[in-house]
Amino acid sequence: SIKANFLMSPPLVVAFAIAGRVDIDVDKDPIGLGRDGKPVYLRDIWPTGEELNEALATAADTAMYQRNYGHDLTRDAREWNEMYLIAQGVRTEDFNSYGARRGNHEVMVRGTFANVRIKNLMVPGVEGGVTIVDGRQMPIYDAAMQYQQRGTPLMIFAGHEYGTGSSRDWAAKGTMLLGVRAVVAKSFERIHRSNLVMMGVLPCQFKEGTDATSLKLDGSETFDLLGLESGLSPRQDVRLLIHRSSGATEEVKLTIRIDTPIEVEYYKHGGILPYVLRQILGMA
Repeated sequence: SIKANFLMSPPLVVAFAIAGRVDIDVDKDPIGLGRDGKPVYLRDIWPTGEELNEALATAADTAMYQRNYGHDLTRDAREWNEMYLIAQGVRTEDFNSYGARRGNHEVMVRGTFANVRIKNLMVPGVEGGVTIVDGRQMPIYDAAMQYQQRGTPLMIFAGHEYGTGSSRDWAAKGTMLLGVRAVVAKSFERIHRSNLVMMGVLPCQFKEGTDATSLKLDGSETFDLLGLESGLSPRQDVRLLIHRSSGATEEVKLTIRIDTPIEVEYYKHGGILPYVLRQILGMA
């Protein structure tokens, strides 16, 4: 029933719930009747700015913010001095948000995997967008640039519903620009899986009962993805060859999460943009 879904603000959800229907114009139509039997309009119950400020004052807990975020706000100043915007001469008060800078790929690619709460199992006990390269801990962006200089393509290993909360296009664009060529997860969030394909990143799914933990992956391994040499079809099986630091190898089957024939075409062309451009050039 996707066509029956609506996107609206929480206050409007309450207003329509009071009305009991959504096919009304809340600017003109009443949402109900008062105790006196007279119509009540949304404007009659909408809070004033003063009422909102009064409610916020009772709900805000300064101590909670200091407790939860105080450490982040006082972290080592050297870390802030390495940020891209500062290096470009942007003042801290002008940083704005990633969303406001979505047209600048240099900013957005640095924001990929930069969430302060992200957890990388290669760096246990640490939160934030960091990883390990040659025994050194560093930001994921810096690590990705090192691997690009070496000509090493990257793979991500993840758990259930990979990409949940990250269905915006830049979540997949940034992944591709970091040099990631495949994501192996236990399952995928629907839109993000599609966006990965659109960006030319191969989504692969573990078979039931297999994951990074059961395979005892620790980040020291290298990998080969086998089975695409003779072609690609929706949801076909491929083989992941694991090369461990001890010299041992192990092979497991994965399912390619390219689900439709048109997605196969997008991926073969390196993503939807190269596909469309080649279609246009072919018509010229």
